[in-house]
Amino acid sequence: MNTAAIASAAPRVLSIVPPMTQLNTPYPSTAYLTGFLRSRGVDGRQVDLALALVLDLLSPSGLAILRDACEALPQKRRPRAAASFAAQYTRYAATMAPTLAFLQGRDPTLAHRIAARGFLPEGPRFESLDVYIDPDGGDPLAWAFGALGVQDRARHFATLYLNDVADAIREAIDPRFEFVRYAESLAQSQPTFDPLAKALAAAPNAVDLALQRLTRDALATHVPRIVLLSVPFPGAVYAAFRIAQTVKAVDPSIVTVLGGGYVNTELRELAEPRVFDFFDYVTLDAGERPLLALLDHLAGGRSRQRLVRTFVREPGEAGGSVKYVNFVEPDIPFDDVGTPTWDGLPLDRYLSLLDMLNPMHRLWSDGRWNKLTVAHGCYWKKCSFCDVSLDYISRYDAASATVLADRIEAIIAETGQTGFHFVDEAAPPKSLRALAAELARRNLSISWWGNIRFEKSFTPDLCAELADSGCIAMSGGLEVASDRLLKLMKKGVSVEQVARVTRGFADAGILVHAYLMYGFPTQTVQDTVDALEYVRQLFEHGCIQSGFFHRFACTVHSPVGLHPEEYGVTLQPLPPVTFAKNDVGFIDPTGTDHDAMGAALNKALYNYMHGIGLDEDVRAWFGGRVPRTRVPPHFIERALLG
Repeated sequence: MNTAAIASAAPRVLSIVPPMTQLNTPYPSTAYLTGFLRSRGVDGRQVDLALALVLDLLSPSGLAILRDACEALPQKRRPRAAASFAAQYTRYAATMAPTLAFLQGRDPTLAHRIAARGFLPEGPRFESLDVYIDPDGGDPLAWAFGALGVQDRARHFATLYLNDVADAIREAIDPRFEFVRYAESLAQSQPTFDPLAKALAAAPNAVDLALQRLTRDALATHVPRIVLLSVPFPGAVYAAFRIAQTVKAVDPSIVTVLGGGYVNTELRELAEPRVFDFFDYVTLDAGERPLLALLDHLAGGRSRQRLVRTFVREPGEAGGSVKYVNFVEPDIPFDDVGTPTWDGLPLDRYLSLLDMLNPMHRLWSDGRWNKLTVAHGCYWKKCSFCDVSLDYISRYDAASATVLADRIEAIIAETGQTGFHFVDEAAPPKSLRALAAELARRNLSISWWGNIRFEKSFTPDLCAELADSGCIAMSGGLEVASDRLLKLMKKGVSVEQVARVTRGFADAGILVHAYLMYGFPTQTVQDTVDALEYVRQLFEHGCIQSGFFHRFACTVHSPVGLHPEEYGVTLQPLPPVTFAKNDVGFIDPTGTDHDAMGAALNKALYNYMHGIGLDEDVRAWFGGRVPRTRVPPHFIERALLG
């Protein structure tokens, strides 16, 4: 492949982040692709329509449209958020622009007015503050913000304010709307394209019309001949198709390409020709090699039969048929994919939100982080709940510490910001140690956090080295706090080991977040109660500061989905699939009511993250009778001494 010839013949490529992803920082896929394309001499551009759409909906004209939609609802049956917004519209219209400027870091002095709770209109979301009561009649939020935490207090109130508006949009304009996940149910594990096709054929609502206008503006500004839609989650699929629909309406000759994490996971068996009414090509896995092959093909340098990991539509009756083309070529080495670039993205317009009063949990929504990857794939790739058969997990390829540090320096020079979020599946301890040493050698000061496995290689000494290099937080999978289930999961860790590793991070001043799971095959009520007791003790002894319980979902690409008999479950048959395929139902003979368990676990965890209920018997969180925990009351304490 002659990359120089491709670059000279390549048309302008526009990569788009579709709604919704996140509001505090750009989702990194377009930054990676644009940086790679430019490293190969291609004119790559990028635009974040997720942020643009939210800011448009919150603009004066957007708020006026929302007011009209709320007032059009029958007053006697008007939902609470819509009724509150309509009643207080004048105050929303007056306060929105300055509040957005505050959340963007452009007007910090407004924090004093917001924090005093006399400036913003307050809707139903502010009722969440009522649970915080000071028995002495003092400030009920002093535990979270203290006497001087005006900025954070104001950011939390402003976040509640925006959530009230989002609720009103959902009630009055589009019931599928959310700031993070938009119309997720239309795409997640949908065996047929019918629900999405029906939604796309419907008359556009106000949100759709805004997205159409923003798409046309982006096309007019950048004049691309190729548009890449990178879709990381099911909650960005609907908007991606709406964007492609608009592109084709403006100019059918513009080539549209669909890729990203959702495609790589759920569309691997794509057989739906109607998808190609919107997209000319659909690519799988790491996008660099398929994209180079596609550019070569469009420039006349190779036939369509030599595309790489790409779905195309073949002409024929009933809309044609889908063909998967995979001319085998090696992937681009991770050292050679180039440095991500945020050029073209409005870095000063992202919104730093504070939705939960927990110092670790806030990192996902607060602050603009430069997202970077230490290594492609996972060096462990054994966990039985994970999609270990897919490229983004199975193909492990780490960059050298020198290359990583070079990328970090280049990104700082471009953005002027030194905060980094390493978005690996599990950053390797060896690579992190080498990076810490390289940062020290260059005397380079950054702040960073990332995701790891809680393995014994993270000794207290290494934790201290990472803290010295700028590490402020770590997240990792404890999953089910049960040695029996951890072994069944092939997680490669024990509860005792996790306790010691997490305490090592905490002692080094690094915040720790634990990913937790319930509903794993053969998990009993007793297992769940015991797991919650382990988690309680981890919080009690300062090993973890934050966590999140998610329900186990069996996927067709995971070891459980591939070999269910090894985990004591039976898979439920899937319907014929022509579109998305990922989650698969299963029958667990233990018969545990995991829905009831999940409600109790999440309630307990929410309280633990706020320092509440750590002295209570864990059975108090469960609505009915559950067995006493079998975990010794000092298990974690003894593990830390061992």
